Amino acid sequence: MILIDRDSPHRDDVHLLLSEHLADMFATSPAESVHALDPAALAGPDISFWTAREGGALLGCGALKVLKPVPGQAASAELKSMRTSAQARGRGVATLMLLHILADARANSLERVYLETGTEDYFAPARRLYARHGFTECPPFADYRPDPNSVFMELQL
Repeated sequence: MILIDRDSPHRDDVHLLLSEHLADMFATSPAESVHALDPAALAGPDISFWTAREGGALLGCGALKVLKPVPGQAASAELKSMRTSAQARGRGVATLMLLHILADARANSLERVYLETGTEDYFAPARRLYARHGFTECPPFADYRPDPNSVFMELQL
């Protein structure tokens, strides 16, 4: 049984998974277009971080960063650091994690979830996952600027 629960990005196995994630991001995208967070940033007070585990084995992770309130706009957050371990790919872990995070966002009265992902073929499975769950492309949000290497997406909850 796959269990998703709050966790620390500083745990050894999680740190390793996040290091692989960052390495892939820098190998796939120009440095100025990499917006992945390191474990220290993922432990910040405005971020909720979860892992998916089965029998204690790490299968994946994901986070939700609450965005700074903007007067006149709905409370929103950004999906961050979605990653499935290589041995768990194809098992639906990313879908389970995404659904869990979206349920948490709804429970916390957030009205919109945003994300940024890459334009390269490497990111095509992620873009398909998000589109299957109702995310649509949108302009840059928060502090992002237009970037030919980024796709911005949003989901109204």
